[in-house]
Amino acid sequence: MVGLLLATAIGTSALAADKRPPLPTYTQAYTPTTVDERGIWMQSDEQERTWRESRSLIRDVSLNAYVRGVLCRTVGDDRCKSVRLYIDEVPEFNAFMTPNGAMVVWSGLLLRVRNEAELGSVLGHEFGHFELRHSLLRFQNRRSGTDLMAWASVLIRNSGDIRYAAQGQMFSFTRDQEREADMTGFQYLARSQYPSSAAADVWDHMMGEADATVIGRKGKSQHQYVAGFFATHPTDLMRATYLRAASIEAHDVKPPVVDTHQAAMAKWLPIFLNDQIKLNDFGGSEYLLAYLAEGGGWTTPLLCARGDLYRERGNPRDLVSAAQFYQEAVGKGDAPPEAYRGLGLALLRSQQVAEGQAALATYLRLKPAATDAALIATLIS
Repeated sequence: MVGLLLATAIGTSALAADKRPPLPTYTQAYTPTTVDERGIWMQSDEQERTWRESRSLIRDVSLNAYVRGVLCRTVGDDRCKSVRLYIDEVPEFNAFMTPNGAMVVWSGLLLRVRNEAELGSVLGHEFGHFELRHSLLRFQNRRSGTDLMAWASVLIRNSGDIRYAAQGQMFSFTRDQEREADMTGFQYLARSQYPSSAAADVWDHMMGEADATVIGRKGKSQHQYVAGFFATHPTDLMRATYLRAASIEAHDVKPPVVDTHQAAMAKWLPIFLNDQIKLNDFGGSEYLLAYLAEGGGWTTPLLCARGDLYRERGNPRDLVSAAQFYQEAVGKGDAPPEAYRGLGLALLRSQQVAEGQAALATYLRLKPAATDAALIATLIS
């Protein structure tokens, strides 16, 4: 009897202590119920067909399995079963989910997160949009707002204030949805094996990259807490602040888990880094490379990408630095042939002709079928 009473008391105490907001009600095999929702789903179905045939779609089985695994570990196996996942090779930080249950993840997101928890925080946020039916609600809100503006322009003289207020309400509604999805994704993360602090970490890092991009383009960094009148999302600073506060309040301390993000990314990291370098964003790319190096040091792919970044900018001092980065990569013993190509080009442009030609000759020896073999051969001769 004493044991039974003790167990009951402990269970009741735990229930009372759990003040977490409930998750949205899960509905298996959900189907649209209204004319509006059926119309949105039809549009999403058509859009999904184009994604399935896209040339930029990454069909790698291992990478898709990894991302799906993180999603399932974040939101739960029951919720993630019906999600159709598409990884698109787009070098920007983004993911989104359509009303009909398709999730699209851009390669730039996979490059910018350093672990499973950070990836799970973003995927949970997007799944929250889906489970809360935000697309339908946003469509209905915008229709109501545009109807109000149309009638005001017809019936009311000098209706500019009404139209302006209606526009502001629509943008405010969207920002509220983003905050709701943030907190829903946070609840998924807090109930998972991942630390909920990762949600705020993501936005801290995004602010750092944004700062580096602006400074690299001779601008001035500005992070505001309050979003602008026509902003569709809360500011990064606001998101980092309320997600960090929620993590502290949750006292979310969990044992470390085996993180497979680096292993899953190993094959694709050089490709995603090359896409990033092509964005012509020196400051942001340099920040991103250094940020990734904090976790596991300056690996060969990161050194090669850094050499490409400096060589592409092409100042005399940049060419010297680029050659040093390539040489460090070569010294590790696992550099790809392209490292010798970059080294040779950097040395040639630095007037070190013999050394540059020798590096290019090594490149051709390691990769004789390279598409630029004829061009490189002319540089050697």
